[in-house]
Amino acid sequence: MAVSFSLFCALTLFLIFNQVISQPALDSAEQESVYRVLDSINSEIPWRNLFPDDLCLSAPHGVACDLFDESDGSQSTHVTELSFGYVSDYSPNPPCTPNSTITTPLLSSFKYLRKLFFYKCFFSSKQVPVPDLSAFGSSLEEVLFVENPSLVGSLEGKMGNLTSLRRLVFTGNNVSGEIPDGLGDLTSLEQITLSRNKFTGEVKGDLSKLKKLKVLDLSQNGFEGYVSDSIGGLTEVLKVDLSWNNFSGKIPGGLKNMRNLEFLDLGYNSFGKFGIPLFLGELTSLRELHLSGNNLGGAIPEIWENLGGIMGIGLSGTGLVGNIPASMGVFLRNACYIGLDNNGLEGTVPEEFGSLESLSEINLMNNKLRGKLPFSVKFAAKMGEKLKLEGNSDLCVDEGLRYAKISGSLGQLKLCSNISRIGSSQVLFVGGNSVQQTSHLLMFLGFLLLLA
Repeated sequence: MAVSFSLFCALTLFLIFNQVISQPALDSAEQESVYRVLDSINSEIPWRNLFPDDLCLSAPHGVACDLFDESDGSQSTHVTELSFGYVSDYSPNPPCTPNSTITTPLLSSFKYLRKLFFYKCFFSSKQVPVPDLSAFGSSLEEVLFVENPSLVGSLEGKMGNLTSLRRLVFTGNNVSGEIPDGLGDLTSLEQITLSRNKFTGEVKGDLSKLKKLKVLDLSQNGFEGYVSDSIGGLTEVLKVDLSWNNFSGKIPGGLKNMRNLEFLDLGYNSFGKFGIPLFLGELTSLRELHLSGNNLGGAIPEIWENLGGIMGIGLSGTGLVGNIPASMGVFLRNACYIGLDNNGLEGTVPEEFGSLESLSEINLMNNKLRGKLPFSVKFAAKMGEKLKLEGNSDLCVDEGLRYAKISGSLGQLKLCSNISRIGSSQVLFVGGNSVQQTSHLLMFLGFLLLLA
């Protein structure tokens, strides 16, 4: 048994070795192009001396190749991945320097490229224009530029016919302009992340044809205007993040068609005073809902019965009025975070909130809440400083909570017993006369009535 297993291993190694030996060599012109790109990323490393042989057989991490069948029946080898910028010890891509740069001509030779990745490569005062991605043709599947503050320019006219593109990621750069025309025609897209750049203008293109899209993240830019209802055509989307822009108008009703949506962040825009949309109660897959920083107004609606999967909800600074519905404490059993601060909420804190065992932070600051806080010492101790209550002058706590030496804002609230004594004194004293004086007056008036 041991002998046959050894023979099997030896045969396997022989076949692998034979396949490697028989693999066609990388074209010399394409190999030279790789060297030139490596030099442009880090000229301090002698790439040709360190990797003098076929780069598809021995290359630095981040350069990958694949075998292709040609129309004449032969095979060829081509570079399919270029990844630069140190990520971790497990992904030691060629490191970048302050002098790193890249140009379209340097990349135009890679007609079989599937993945192009730059992480923290362009960060000096020297600006690096966005290369023309159309130079790669239809083979390109992933484009990722992450944390490159010196990367500038727009994407307009640089997307080409990237019919195989699955991931388009530009995050933490200084790319500007509008969303490029034709982006909605790249129907293979599964991820669009354009966060933390300087994009502007309206999102004009119809993205509803992107039936494979799972992530749409346009956060922290300068986008403006209305968000079209056509966004609801993205029925497979799991995450929508439009936060920290200048979107206005009404929260689009088309979102109700996103039945798989798990993460929705529309926070810190200029959506109008139309209240919290009732259709959100139909998005039963939601795990996080963030609408903070929009003056939506109105009361908190009763929409929570089918949203028991929510783990985080942010409604801070949304102009809310009225009471906090007890149903939030009944149905949001998985909630870890609830933010209702900086609104105009009134009434008492629902007792049901004290039964939310998963809760690790609740922010009720700067409202008009009143009455006795319904939380137990155990609940308050678990929350600690994450129980945020400041700015509610009519909230009070009982002595058990006040003297439990729990960190946080509880110590700043009044004792409910003191409040009740003040209220009693206001009832017992009328016009400066005591109750005893008032009773004597009533007895005297009764005596006069008897004489009459």
